[in-house]
Amino acid sequence: MIKAIIFDFDGLILDTETHEYEVLSELYAEHNCELPLDVWGKVVGTVSDFHPFTYLEEQAKKKLNRDEFTERQKQLFTERIEQEAARPGVVDYLNAAKLLGIKIGLASSSNYDWVSSHLKRLNLLDRFECIKTSDHVAEVKPNPALYLEAAKCLGVKPEECIAFEDSANGALAAKRAGMKCVIVPNEVTKNLEFCEVEHRLQSMAEMELKELISFLEQ
Repeated sequence: MIKAIIFDFDGLILDTETHEYEVLSELYAEHNCELPLDVWGKVVGTVSDFHPFTYLEEQAKKKLNRDEFTERQKQLFTERIEQEAARPGVVDYLNAAKLLGIKIGLASSSNYDWVSSHLKRLNLLDRFECIKTSDHVAEVKPNPALYLEAAKCLGVKPEECIAFEDSANGALAAKRAGMKCVIVPNEVTKNLEFCEVEHRLQSMAEMELKELISFLEQ
């Protein structure tokens, strides 16, 4: 029986990932370079030693101004993300979970300040009974620790949870934790190779939460 749902954040609740990739692609294009999706996709949903500036210098085969690149990336990304609303269906799922008496948690490889600041802007922070981020674990996704900590915090067993993910690293973490996983990819992650999951949605607006739970419990 499903007792809890646990959301990822970046790319799932707020589509930060598409904006981040588009900004980087624009900055790369200024140097006649490209950031392939199959390269960037490997670092989505996790923490990695991959740095887009270093990769750009390798592609451009010349020294560039790191500070200028970082500042422009931050400025362009912030301008776009501050205009972004929650992805379709997210608020409906949060409302439905409350009505169904299902606990709601969040597990993100990002840090708490990042996640909480955007949840506040979206007026969603108080909707989550438990939020676990990179500040709370030694290893982020695809390690299952974030999901295990979230389940423990909510007082449920992993097998009683549905994890909602948009990235391959996140889905792998959820399955390693022993949870059911539903993926809701975005434009950046839709073509990634995912592990075996219970279901795939184009958006949460595609299927009501109650219907999804019934489908998964069959």
